[in-house]
Amino acid sequence: MKELYFEQLEERLYYEKMTNGLDVYILPKKGFSKTYATFTTKYGSVDRMFTPLGEKEPITVPDGIAHFLEHKMFEKEDEDVFQKFSEQGASANAFTSFTRTSYLFSATDQLYQNTATLLDFVQSPYFTEETVNKEKGIIGQEITMYDDQPSWRLYFGAIENMYHKNPVKIDIAGTIESIDKITAQHLYTCYHTFYHPSNMLLFIIGAVNPQEMMDFVRQNQASKTFAPVTPIERFFESEPTDVAIKHRTLQMDVQKPKVYVGLKAREVSLQGKAMLKHELAMDIAMELLFGRTSAFYERLYDEGLVDETYDAGFMLEHGYGFALIGTDTHEPQRFIEEVKKELARLSAGLALKESDVAREKRKQIGSMLRQFNYIEFIANQFTRYAFNDMNLFDVVPMLEEITIADIEAAFASIEGESQQTSFVIEPLGDNV
Repeated sequence: MKELYFEQLEERLYYEKMTNGLDVYILPKKGFSKTYATFTTKYGSVDRMFTPLGEKEPITVPDGIAHFLEHKMFEKEDEDVFQKFSEQGASANAFTSFTRTSYLFSATDQLYQNTATLLDFVQSPYFTEETVNKEKGIIGQEITMYDDQPSWRLYFGAIENMYHKNPVKIDIAGTIESIDKITAQHLYTCYHTFYHPSNMLLFIIGAVNPQEMMDFVRQNQASKTFAPVTPIERFFESEPTDVAIKHRTLQMDVQKPKVYVGLKAREVSLQGKAMLKHELAMDIAMELLFGRTSAFYERLYDEGLVDETYDAGFMLEHGYGFALIGTDTHEPQRFIEEVKKELARLSAGLALKESDVAREKRKQIGSMLRQFNYIEFIANQFTRYAFNDMNLFDVVPMLEEITIADIEAAFASIEGESQQTSFVIEPLGDNV
């Protein structure tokens, strides 16, 4: 077991790679009575084309299967996993994103029993055609529910506009038609390919003894048999840098139009510290240029063009990335024009001031340090960073290093009219 000490944050992180390839991180937190654990696989909704374990030819599975598999993992032949966690005083949950699926619990006692339950239920799949078909109706209702949520449709509508082929454009839950094609065999194929310990990470934080817990996890894993470690082959079609659709409008039952302007990133091949620097530099750029303290936002707010729903942000993963700027507004087309005019103006140069950059860096460092008081934030973010060869504990020192040149270079990756798209949700009955 290795001990990693981060002096600036006064945190001691313990790490060990199990013989089966599982990465285990333990972060004890003094003064905490609660412990939070996440058991995560690097497998999400975008992983739809891959070579199954033990086979030579790639396959394409139905959309939404990662999310479907997450649901089915909790169902066992002879027990209710949620009830078991509840009886042991724990609160359990799970989520699926574009790039990962995570199972988690929080508890104040029976830590070892709950950790064993977490590891054991995720590492013992049980699927039958009967239970799979039953789940289709449940997930179908969930899909229908999200289809009726304007904010969700706005978000995915903007992403769909941006991407030609990358599966990030597909709703994480899939469609009613795609999940209807899922079989128990599909689930077993995806499970055995992506749920191997070598593709997973266990993170435990809070009131935990690192040596005792690491010994416990080691013994738990040693009692199980897994296939040899095999690299996973994932396949993605080549994605153009320009957006797929420049503008779309959808009518829904809303009182006020909703709009997003999307900016598709060109630089999506970074990993490790280069990715971390690029992402943080973009966060600073978006906040200074389009955030709620920017001159752009203040002007539009004073003119009544944006309201309290306004947001501007950036997300990046290996293979895709984008910025979104949006609001509820009675003048969505004017808002789109204002964003595009601002982008055109910025293309001549950001003209950032050292004092503004320094202030924003201090603000983001302060925000990150406050977030380190929340064990749920640390656990979920640490795993996301680790899967991209980054370290959450490098964020603060990296923020301190970022220069205006770094910010300008990062922002340049989303500049260009060909990378701009817009999506509007209008009230029913409006002209489109």
